Amino acid sequence: MNAYRGRFAPTPSGPLHFGSLIAALASFLDARHVDGRWGVRIEDIDPPRCPPGAADTILRQLEAFGLHWDGPVTRQHDRDAAYAAALARLEALGLAYPCSCSRRQWRAYPIYPGWCRGGVSEPGQPVAWRLRSDLGQRPVTWQDRLFGRQTFDPDALGDVVLKRKDGLWAYQLAVVVDDADQGITDVVRGADLLDNTPWQRQLQAALGLPTPRYLHLPLILGGDGQKLSKQNMAPALPEADAAVRPLLHRALDVLDQAPPAELAIAPVAEQLDWAIARWEPERLRAEFERALPDDAATP
Repeated sequence: MNAYRGRFAPTPSGPLHFGSLIAALASFLDARHVDGRWGVRIEDIDPPRCPPGAADTILRQLEAFGLHWDGPVTRQHDRDAAYAAALARLEALGLAYPCSCSRRQWRAYPIYPGWCRGGVSEPGQPVAWRLRSDLGQRPVTWQDRLFGRQTFDPDALGDVVLKRKDGLWAYQLAVVVDDADQGITDVVRGADLLDNTPWQRQLQAALGLPTPRYLHLPLILGGDGQKLSKQNMAPALPEADAAVRPLLHRALDVLDQAPPAELAIAPVAEQLDWAIARWEPERLRAEFERALPDDAATP
């Protein structure tokens, strides 16, 4: 088996939409083209945002599009011990600190000003835990597979939250720990997460974890110019085969893979076999955002 290990990691806050399909399909093809493994991780560390049944819907949608994963589906909600160990390590290194400040207190600033770096500003209040972005690896530089050389100073992005005041784990720490524990070598995801990568690479360096390769995909916008998202009421992906086939073909076209027109009516397995054999991420146009016609995201 090839050493490549990829993953699709949706938040189960609702069903997948066309933008989700682009990310899932690209990560799937990138893995399968080199005979690598592809897993699914349900990122459910925020239970209030995850309605019952949403994760099951997502898995059914992936199966309807032929995106079958390797191994068991993993879920973040039972990973508390791993995240706690990572946070304790960061605290011991002086790279994580408790913060009692509220967003209201620093709303006049573009990023959190670091008021609690030297000690909690309001003792006795609930605290979040933040990353000392000024002390870690700076600047952070990497070669994105689509957008090329990237350089960020994480301190200019602010001290990101690692654990929230309500005790829930935050995305940045959880994704780094999980990717390392699962041996992920390649991350394929939307360009809206491009500027999250500096914090994640800081955390990887601080915790002595391997760094995956990154391929950030163009962010898909609807005909109204808004990002396709659950918050913007993007239509849910269908599960019926008659609707899935043309939508899968459309996704391959949006990924610049130039599928032949006759493939649009072919069974899902046939479309995927064609796409796996011919997958070329180099075909992707390096656009941070890509607008679709009004009807392009409608199943």
